Amino acid sequence: MSSDVMPVPAESAPEPVLFEAILTPARSLGRRGMRVLSIALLGLSAATGGFFLMLGAWPVLGFSGVEAALVLGLLAMHRRWSQRAMEVLILTGDRLTIHRTDGRGRREEIAIDPYWARLRLEERPGRVSLLVLRQRGSEVEIGRLLGDEQKRNLAGALDDALRRLRQPVFDNPQLRDG
Repeated sequence: MSSDVMPVPAESAPEPVLFEAILTPARSLGRRGMRVLSIALLGLSAATGGFFLMLGAWPVLGFSGVEAALVLGLLAMHRRWSQRAMEVLILTGDRLTIHRTDGRGRREEIAIDPYWARLRLEERPGRVSLLVLRQRGSEVEIGRLLGDEQKRNLAGALDDALRRLRQPVFDNPQLRDG
């Protein structure tokens, strides 16, 4: 009885990750802060509406409540969208991959050859700096979710990782002085 056994091809080992960065927007307002802000806004709205109610301008009470509800709804929507937004940079030996997810959950993936990629941090007075990866005539902005200082840190770390990839240091014991 002969059994035909097909050899299973050995899966290639995944390329080692040389650099990885997960970028998310700053979220300084937590649940407790949102609760305090909501109570303060509703209290201010009620006080304003009550003042106008005492003056006899009772329709202002309704507009004040609608305005407070609109502001709180927009704040909640922004918080939810910023929780989804993220950008992940992964550098391996043969490519630099940028995975983006925007606030609505849409995903985008961009792959760049790291050997040809050049990083540029463009200063813009009065505005947040622009961090751009260039490759053979095309440009990709990275770090959109970050502030100025975080972009500088990312630029330094990613530039070092790209430099180490392009100019590897080989340690050959036979070539050492000794």
